[in-house]
Amino acid sequence: MSTARGARARAREEVTAAIKDEARRQLAAEGAAKLSLRAVARELGMVSSALYRYFPSRDDLLTALIIDAYDSIGEAAEQADEALRGKGGRITPARRWVTVSEAVRAWALAQPHEYALIYGSPVPGYTAPMTTVPAAARVGLLLIGIARDAYQGLGVAEPPLSAELRPEAERLAADLAPDLPPAVVAALVAAWAQLFGLIGFELFGQFNRVVEDRAAFFRHAATQLAHGVGLTLPGA
Repeated sequence: MSTARGARARAREEVTAAIKDEARRQLAAEGAAKLSLRAVARELGMVSSALYRYFPSRDDLLTALIIDAYDSIGEAAEQADEALRGKGGRITPARRWVTVSEAVRAWALAQPHEYALIYGSPVPGYTAPMTTVPAAARVGLLLIGIARDAYQGLGVAEPPLSAELRPEAERLAADLAPDLPPAVVAALVAAWAQLFGLIGFELFGQFNRVVEDRAAFFRHAATQLAHGVGLTLPGA
């Protein structure tokens, strides 16, 4: 790459980052529904036509912000798991599960507006494209990986599964983790939803005047979710 071309690429990256940063400030101040390319351009001292060369529409900018947020929360979860495993010694799957869950909560509390963008109310008129899926799947895949390691190691205490739910559980397992029992996969999907529900309740005020020691409550609830997935065998 020539020096001039490299400089142009760096300049484009810097402007793109500045656009995203301003958009995040607007998210915090006004919410995703009021995000405006014209307002972003005005705050950056750009004409709208120049900004459109980076993001052709508001939806393109929203998509970029959503992918960034999913990647950021996924990276926080993965780094927490890697740090725990890097301490050496025997680390149980249940402890890994709780550590990852607490990392997700910590990220959400530090970036509430970005969390609201990806796990809050849908943005009117916006439909997330399939390009958001790989980033959105990172936390879920990590939790599946923890259950898989347990299943392939000490084993899991397979949760109960009703005859009514079995066909759906088998479909979920075929789509998400064919190497795990359908009962475990169904429990994983439920636990994943409950994990983000717990965080959403805390972040959006539903725990006000209800739960006081929220860190301890969350740790207890995350442990119960781990048990519900089957990470309850001795040493697991």
